[in-house]
Amino acid sequence: MKFRSALICALPLALMACAQQGTANEPAPSASQQAQDEVHPISGLKIIPVTVTAGKVKHVFRAELADSREAQGKGLMFRTELPDDAAMIFPSVPQTARSFWMKNTPLPLDIIFIGTDGRILNIAAMTEPYSLESVYSDGLTSGVLEIRGGLAAELGIGPGDLVEW
Repeated sequence: MKFRSALICALPLALMACAQQGTANEPAPSASQQAQDEVHPISGLKIIPVTVTAGKVKHVFRAELADSREAQGKGLMFRTELPDDAAMIFPSVPQTARSFWMKNTPLPLDIIFIGTDGRILNIAAMTEPYSLESVYSDGLTSGVLEIRGGLAAELGIGPGDLVEW
């Protein structure tokens, strides 16, 4: 009887050890996969890496993916800070000309319009907080990237640079 009680107590421990050993052999998720699994604490949007190649320099942003009509409508409204490595990406599906405004947005932003070839068409730099005036793309876009106002100039990002996400 004592042997059976000891076996019953030991069995769960043995099973837990086997289960833990199995997970140790699984490959660790890559940095890219971890970024794709992250969710922004304020917006609840998925965070993805967005790379802007300016000449020979690559700038990587942790961008909130605004891929729904609701998320695109809200954008960065009501945000009081935006770190230099943070951004929001607005895919254009279907590819279309875009316009943005700064309603309820207290931070100046650089609004980067990305052409259908993945290259920057134009940048509405240092947009005026709370402005209801629209800024426009210079053609059809595959997406729009918003970063802290003035950062594009500081990093040397401009028209013709490649944006990938």
